[in-house]
Amino acid sequence: MQGTVFGFTEEQIAEFFSTWGIGAFILFMLFIIGEIAWKSKAGKTGTVVLFFVLALGMVGFIAKSVIQKLWGI
Repeated sequence: MQGTVFGFTEEQIAEFFSTWGIGAFILFMLFIIGEIAWKSKAGKTGTVVLFFVLALGMVGFIAKSVIQKLWGI
């Protein structure tokens, strides 16, 4: 059983962490953005701006994943 870790291949581990691992990391980053908005007393408009600007890269990653699933890539 060479090339496996706990019975999983490297490809299976990479697939898991590139979907669920990064998804969990995105949720954690959203929590951090919320903490920044709350501690800085940004208000409603400031909070929306923080989430929009800081979460824009995450939207791109999620869109890429959705497009790959839809197109079967």
